[in-house]
Amino acid sequence: MFFVRHSVAALVLFLAAHSGSALATDQPADLTGKALNNPTAYIPPQCYTKTEDAAGQAHNPCFTCHVRPRVPNFINDRDLQISYAFPTPGLKNRWTNLFVDRQPLIAEISDAAILAYVREDNYHRADGKIALADALAAPPPGWDYNKNGRWDGFVPDVYFQFDAEGFDLAPDGGDSGWRVFAYTPAPGAFWPAAGSTDDVMIRLPEAYRETEDGEPSRAVYKLNLAITEALIKQQDVKISPTDETRYGVDLDKNGELGMADHIAFAFDPRNGITMSYVGKARTLGYQKAPLAAGLYPLGTEFAHSVRYLDIDDKSDAILMAPRMKEFRYMKKIAWRTYGDLEEKALAEVKEANDFPDRILLFDGDIENGIDNGAGWLLQGFIEDRQGQLRPQTFEETVFCMGCHGGLGVTDDSTFAFPRKLDFASTAHGWRHTGSKTGLNGVPDPLRADGRPEYQVYLQENHAGDEFRANDEIVGKFFQADGSLNKAEVERMNRSIPVLIDPMRERALMLNKAYLTIVREQSFALGRDANIGPLDATVHHSVEQDQPTGIEVAVEPWFYKGK
Repeated sequence: MFFVRHSVAALVLFLAAHSGSALATDQPADLTGKALNNPTAYIPPQCYTKTEDAAGQAHNPCFTCHVRPRVPNFINDRDLQISYAFPTPGLKNRWTNLFVDRQPLIAEISDAAILAYVREDNYHRADGKIALADALAAPPPGWDYNKNGRWDGFVPDVYFQFDAEGFDLAPDGGDSGWRVFAYTPAPGAFWPAAGSTDDVMIRLPEAYRETEDGEPSRAVYKLNLAITEALIKQQDVKISPTDETRYGVDLDKNGELGMADHIAFAFDPRNGITMSYVGKARTLGYQKAPLAAGLYPLGTEFAHSVRYLDIDDKSDAILMAPRMKEFRYMKKIAWRTYGDLEEKALAEVKEANDFPDRILLFDGDIENGIDNGAGWLLQGFIEDRQGQLRPQTFEETVFCMGCHGGLGVTDDSTFAFPRKLDFASTAHGWRHTGSKTGLNGVPDPLRADGRPEYQVYLQENHAGDEFRANDEIVGKFFQADGSLNKAEVERMNRSIPVLIDPMRERALMLNKAYLTIVREQSFALGRDANIGPLDATVHHSVEQDQPTGIEVAVEPWFYKGK
């Protein structure tokens, strides 16, 4: 057993959360190996879901990811809604944690103990400094891939001290460059009801944060972020009234320099129509500061913390816990043109057709991250057995490539920023969602076809998650005949936490279930916080090109049709 009961369990968990405890003195294991126990670790566990139930009804959670893309994403993988098109090494489901019954272990952890654990901050030290940054300043040999005595990869530098505009403040009061934004999470696995809360920060390179004279400027930075938002969403983006003469750029594309209240999206370079960044980035030229619709600036960074679920003691509202499960990072290190991206996508189609049993291979290591092949470097940190953050192994990071390495639904390999809340929302969408307000009052996001996105997901999946393991959502949102509960749907349409947040009891069980995985350090076998075994809804293996039972592929949320 990993735990003893109640008061003793609380003490064990408390000690394990502190670097000075006896439990935390073990030397870190060697994490530098690159061998894969799961050769297709990039195929997510959700892809092994049984999409037909015992009654023969088809459930389609697949369209959350596998869809007709939005150019310049040329990966059209909507056929994966129709069949399990896996290479032979991927036919066996090696995510065996999906089939573990964690209820006996969960029963050994008291509610008080798990709440005490998740409310401990494992990212900051008591003095406010970043604990992981300190650990990386003198990495143990088991983290040092190239054996040069230092950490050559990304060192976390988000302080999580956000002001009213979402800017992260360093200890000296200056800007760290990071800016947090609120967004509607993609359906299913990304909802807190699946076990995690999260936040996402973006940082553009210094040239996008400076005036043409090289002086730091929030005004310049905010405009360049708005321009980036317009390029990624491929639509106009509203801004506060701005004097264009200060920047020499016609932001609203009305043919003159005056007062602009929006960034006009206009990109058709073959006909001489394009856009421009402002400030120093405007002066650098295409080679140093390339610009294209659907693509982030070269050097763009994202930071993403994945956290446990905290619970407000008075209202039972779900909050973002201080304790991190993971800290994820990605940086755009190479510019890929539309031609580059299309050629890569076509080459992958040809490879899959000519050599269907070949698996994907990735360059990189735990210290420098892994290249996703589309210009981005990905790196991650995850809890060790004592609850402190450590670098992910190569295999644990390959897991991330399934979602950020080539899906039809992503925009330039990302999920969150295209879903950022718009100007009309609180703080214009530039805010942290970890407080009690969270996403309260945020309505069900509308798809490009005008339908409520989360409602469509419920209708197509006939469940509240990919694994159909969330009985709470099923019981709340579905009638006995399988139709949606109109009253609950109307509530959810007005405020999405009605759907996406779990109730107190489930939140506690999800936290406990995940903690048992942390204690086992069995992330390579799956990191989903399932409470009971999922044999009834998840395949142990599939046949190559086995039909899913889904007959018509569902279009993505951004698809407007012809």
